[in-house]
Amino acid sequence: MVDKANALFERRKRRVRLKLRTKGGGRPRLSVFRSSKHIYAQIIDDAKGHTLVSASTKDGDLAASVKTGATVDAAKAVGVLLAQRAIAAGLKEVVFDRGGYMFHGRVKALADAAREGGLSF
Repeated sequence: MVDKANALFERRKRRVRLKLRTKGGGRPRLSVFRSSKHIYAQIIDDAKGHTLVSASTKDGDLAASVKTGATVDAAKAVGVLLAQRAIAAGLKEVVFDRGGYMFHGRVKALADAAREGGLSF
């Protein structure tokens, strides 16, 4: 059963990335990874294959301020931090890559916080 679930997740992830590649217009990709204890986000330049900016609940400032990284509040904090770092690096336009996750809960909270922080997608 686990193998089938992983296969379906990978299939959804590939489908989302294909749509982003065709409609993204060369913009950097804001990729989200959600684990059971933490949430990670990074902005990636796919043309060069480099991570431009990243943030997670394991970052020093956030790790001390949030109780656990598995909450919506922690995801909001990561979204705000990522937006601040992106704006400082000169990035405003990105395309959101939810991976194989539903746009719900922590993933949606991170996206909304990044938008409020100044990123456009």
